Amino acid sequence: MFGKPSEKEGFVHEKGVTYFSKRTEQRILFVMTLGMLLWGILESTNIF
Repeated sequence: MFGKPSEKEGFVHEKGVTYFSKRTEQRILFVMTLGMLLWGILESTNIF
């Protein structure tokens, strides 16, 4: 299929565009959210 990744693949890169499956996109956004939460906690405690 053109531009539609299956659940096994996770993502497809065709003609300079990367298409993610819905599950992969949710995982990426979840990890980024956790990273921002951790960064905010570290900034608020003035550890660094």
